[in-house]
Amino acid sequence: MPLPTVPTHCTCTMEPLLGVTLGLILMVTSSARSCTCVTNKWTECDHDASGNCTCKLVGSDHTVDCSTLTPKCLLMKAEVTAMKLSYRPRVKLQDGGIYNPDCEDSGIFKARQCDEAGTCWCVNTAGIRRTGKGDKELKCDELIRTNWVDIELKHKETSHYFEALDVAEALEHLFENRYKLQRKYITAVKYDSPFIQIHLKQNKRCAVDIVDVAYYLEKDVKGDSVFNSDSTLRVSINGKDLAIENIRIYYMDEKPPVFSMKQLLVDFSAVVAAVILPAGFAIILVIVLCQRRKYRKIKIEKMSETEGQILQSLSSERKESNCNFSNQKAEVVAEGDKIKKHKQTLCMWMDSELSPIAQELTKHSV
Repeated sequence: MPLPTVPTHCTCTMEPLLGVTLGLILMVTSSARSCTCVTNKWTECDHDASGNCTCKLVGSDHTVDCSTLTPKCLLMKAEVTAMKLSYRPRVKLQDGGIYNPDCEDSGIFKARQCDEAGTCWCVNTAGIRRTGKGDKELKCDELIRTNWVDIELKHKETSHYFEALDVAEALEHLFENRYKLQRKYITAVKYDSPFIQIHLKQNKRCAVDIVDVAYYLEKDVKGDSVFNSDSTLRVSINGKDLAIENIRIYYMDEKPPVFSMKQLLVDFSAVVAAVILPAGFAIILVIVLCQRRKYRKIKIEKMSETEGQILQSLSSERKESNCNFSNQKAEVVAEGDKIKKHKQTLCMWMDSELSPIAQELTKHSV
């Protein structure tokens, strides 16, 4: 009885199955990679039940629209939360306070903000304090809109010359494409190398707010971009890069800020103290240095005077010693002359006295 034969084509069915499996893995991996929020890195993204990519702020259930800029309040809140989770220093607001902002459901700042110590104040739509500080009884009736934003930029030194119109066109293109801001809200761009002034005006909130644009631009210039990509800020003019290195932002509201006289006096006193104390220390330091320099100068003068007196004394002593030596030499010479004269006198006397005696002796001997 012949043995049953084993089909040799069974292994062929494994190849398409393996291909399908690999394809699914690649699709899942590619889908996971594409599920990111391009305009906000402070998000956690995942696919929902229907397969759509949904992104939420870090530490929050707030869903983010990744097709446009995220409101500044939500960005600050997500950033502070991320800092806490990573045990990094907290973020400082422009007015110097440190707090985790309270946001409306729409993403804008609540009119009243409070810190962990219970100190509260009123803010504008940019989140900047515009009133004095108080306790939780402080009332903020409305959120005052920031309708003017002035931006000052400074670019790095370059050997290239840029026309003002070309700079304005490049920056308007940047705002329109990178930050999704319509050109009608850019009222002016002024260029005086290396400084650039940009004026933004917006009387009502739109799909993209000028406050959010300014915050995104500030982050880009400072090297901490909010965009969830490797694309860095790049301004190109006729093929030449315009590297921005510094930025300052000024916010102006529809209504003037409200500060009590007491708060103004406190702030003024703090400013005066911050200015006067260093100035006082600087003046004292200058006086001390001048006194030390004066004392050192007097000391050097005295030392020079003393050295001069010593040298003069040594010189006079040397002169006196030379004079004494000369006098002694003269005296010795004079004494020698005297001895010589005495010797000559003695010889003459001996000749005069002994000569007759010698003659008498000669006669007697003859």
